[in-house]
Amino acid sequence: MTERISKENSKPQAPKTNLPTRYVVAVLSAWIAEGVTYPCDLTKTRLQIQSEVATTKSGYKLENYGMVITAKNIAKNEGIIKLWSGFAPMLQRHAIYSGCRLLLYEQYRKQMGNDNGKMSLATTCFGGMFAGGLAQFIASPTDLVKVQMQAEGRRLLQGRPPRFKNCRDAYLKLYAEGGILGFWRGAVPNVCRAALVNVGDLAAYDYTKRFLIEKQGFKDNIPLHFISAFTAGLVAAVVGNPADVMKTRLMNQPLGPDGKGLLYKGMFDCIRQSVVNEGPLALYKGFFPLWLRMGPWALVNWLAFENIMILIGGKTF
Repeated sequence: MTERISKENSKPQAPKTNLPTRYVVAVLSAWIAEGVTYPCDLTKTRLQIQSEVATTKSGYKLENYGMVITAKNIAKNEGIIKLWSGFAPMLQRHAIYSGCRLLLYEQYRKQMGNDNGKMSLATTCFGGMFAGGLAQFIASPTDLVKVQMQAEGRRLLQGRPPRFKNCRDAYLKLYAEGGILGFWRGAVPNVCRAALVNVGDLAAYDYTKRFLIEKQGFKDNIPLHFISAFTAGLVAAVVGNPADVMKTRLMNQPLGPDGKGLLYKGMFDCIRQSVVNEGPLALYKGFFPLWLRMGPWALVNWLAFENIMILIGGKTF
């Protein structure tokens, strides 16, 4: 009897699937990735609004700088630390967004996949869109504050007064302007962007990883995670950039006394004005810094998540 119990105890234990633990590790991994790649995100935001023709209605001067010059000017004119403007609400965003999207996707995969969690490409993409879109809708207020803080330096350089002192003040000012619902300004393109980005960051990562394991004989290790994460970052940047531009412009536009935007009536009007005034390539403004951010971000995020889970004896993605 003792021998039997000993043999059972010697069997390898199934990896842990504690949901709170997976949530915390997902958030921690995203924070690590943000710390490394955040300056690219801020540069991308500035590129998306610097030649925004509609802002001339409010007296803004147009600039047309590339990625490197934009980043250099931010560091030179505002200080290197300003490359991390809006970092606090970004951390707050991931405390909600990254944990929620991971658990939502994994529960979706559990319901829709086979015994091994495998799903068709279409089902995988829909799962990524669903999880990313819903998680972003919940976290949208933090993204609004982040975009506003990222754009603040440009206002100051153009001789305009600051809108707020810090992250807390930004929340209070935005609440005073639009109330609770005002925090979801730009939520439609924001949710669309997150849904599209997660076709890459969740769905492409998951599908690529499983394909390489099943069809190419890869082991669940760092080379596999690296290739899958690189693919995810590229797909996310290509499909998500247009919605990212619209999200940035809608969130950054000034508001009238009625709480409505002064530049755009909504997402489709923003698309129309951007394309008519600046050409179709306006939808891909900031693509290179977005890709330069999403690629390394996906690499750092997924390598951190997978290896932390392995370290604590948990189940990988």
